[in-house]
Amino acid sequence: MSVQSLSEPNSLRDLTSRQLQGGLAAWLGWLFDGMDSTLYVLVAGSLVPMLVPAGTAKTTIVHIGSYIQAALLVGWALGGTLFGRVGDRIGRSRTMALTILLFSLCTGLSTLAPNWQTFLGLRFLAALGIGGEWAAGSSLVCETWPKRWRPWVSATLQSAFQCGILIATLAAGVFAANPRLVFLVGALPALLVYWIRRAVPEPEEWTTAKQQQPDPPVIELFRGPVRRTTILSLLICSASLTTVWALIFWYPQQLRQLPDIAHWSDVQKQHYVALASLITTIMAIGGNYFAAFLAHRYSYKIAISITFIGAWLGMLAAYAFPHNHVTILYYIIWAHFFSQGVFGLYPLYIPPLFPTLLRTTGAGFSYNTGRIVAAIGTVVFGVLAPVSNFARALVWVAWLYIPALLIALLIPEPSQEGLPQ
Repeated sequence: MSVQSLSEPNSLRDLTSRQLQGGLAAWLGWLFDGMDSTLYVLVAGSLVPMLVPAGTAKTTIVHIGSYIQAALLVGWALGGTLFGRVGDRIGRSRTMALTILLFSLCTGLSTLAPNWQTFLGLRFLAALGIGGEWAAGSSLVCETWPKRWRPWVSATLQSAFQCGILIATLAAGVFAANPRLVFLVGALPALLVYWIRRAVPEPEEWTTAKQQQPDPPVIELFRGPVRRTTILSLLICSASLTTVWALIFWYPQQLRQLPDIAHWSDVQKQHYVALASLITTIMAIGGNYFAAFLAHRYSYKIAISITFIGAWLGMLAAYAFPHNHVTILYYIIWAHFFSQGVFGLYPLYIPPLFPTLLRTTGAGFSYNTGRIVAAIGTVVFGVLAPVSNFARALVWVAWLYIPALLIALLIPEPSQEGLPQ
């Protein structure tokens, strides 16, 4: 089937088995990405004290927790950049299989980590695979599914990530008494690799481009018209990733510190955090499709701008004012609806902005370098925040949406041919 014919299907029944298999593989990859990347966030408050020597100061424990999360984000960024280049060289399907195998094995081994340094190292290695799968899976779907479906397909991919969060939430609840065991669940994606290698072929668009032209050097990301796309993609991803990961990592810690639940046991607090994660994740899935509706009806620029404004207002409402453990949930669900909803656009918005043989390289670099910024932000805000009041740090983070909104006004729109307008 030619590249041009990708615009012909009008319904799922019209898709070929090749398109359906590629879409399913990417969806499952994102499902396990979401699960794997969230396991630590949900159990950090009870797990980190188990990985440090007895008697370690509470402030030190908080900082170590930030370092581990930062290692995940840095590994995610480096993996996205490294495997983004690999994806343009050896193919999308092969790269997906390699990255899923890496993050699933390292996550399973995290269960056995004897101390926080070993745990940090294993999370870093797992994150290399998580970051690499993002660009490969996005490009695979971008090159095989109808281009006019992009907003909705993109939201569905991101919703897979959040379904993975739901699985992680369930695992955290089941293993609340022993948070180490939740990482055994992260070894399951290794079973997916065999099927991907047998059933999912490389996209024809990539295969054709590979036969017709040599691999462009990475420096081409910073030359000609591609340079502007690279810079703007990097800035928009850095701003939104910093805010959302600060929110995702610190809001469970803030919930545990609420004064009206101070007398609860650790297991009770873990169940409360798991319930909050379940509610916010469901809202985030709704946010994905809300953002897709805006992009489909208006433009990506308008969709991203509206979600940034909503996230800014939601975070201020949740954390600039005192709340109890019930009322705060009414506000944080809207913070997650908008702040996570914007990521329903990125999977099939960023890759099409780049030429075919720079697609996973450009998308991986732009999106995942933003995680380096997010990692720095996680550590900085964690160090600056009072140990018992992460709400103040989250209010500071919310103001990052103002410069992010200014960047959103400059971003390009992908055309139906896959190149930026």
